[in-house]
Amino acid sequence: MKVVLLNLVLVLVCAAQETPAEIDPSKVTGEWRTIYAAADNKEKIVEGGPLRCYNRQIECDDDCEHLSLAFYVKIDGRCQFFSEELKRQEGGVYFIEFAGENYLQIIHVSDNMLVFYYENDDGEKITKITEGCARGTSFTQEELQKYQELNSERGIPNENIDNVIETDNCPP
Repeated sequence: MKVVLLNLVLVLVCAAQETPAEIDPSKVTGEWRTIYAAADNKEKIVEGGPLRCYNRQIECDDDCEHLSLAFYVKIDGRCQFFSEELKRQEGGVYFIEFAGENYLQIIHVSDNMLVFYYENDDGEKITKITEGCARGTSFTQEELQKYQELNSERGIPNENIDNVIETDNCPP
């Protein structure tokens, strides 16, 4: 167990070094829709998977010291609403307990695109996941390419990208 914890800490430290030094808080706050998700363990993010999230609203307060997330997850085919407030930890990492322990980072943000990277520890395995979100309902070809690059940098195969927006029938 100590080896797993040490490995997680080392991965997070390395990931923190790859994260942009400054996230512009004014670009984070607002309505966002999950367009794509990818994971090195794809069963976590496929439709009906425990970590297939349908983001709705993200709020960045106090220079992103606090991050509020409003999202849906489908449980038994029904949209279940969740609202969570996360406090930033050292290295720009946020912690949330949801289907295990999750250490989350914002790794890219622009006017229309926001990408989360997180690691989920369900007690048996650590899964690396990204979520690509947009202010609308799609990515441009350039945004999709950027998302693919971010996945490759983290060892997540691009063939594991799933189009989340296609199954998003949860309330706005």
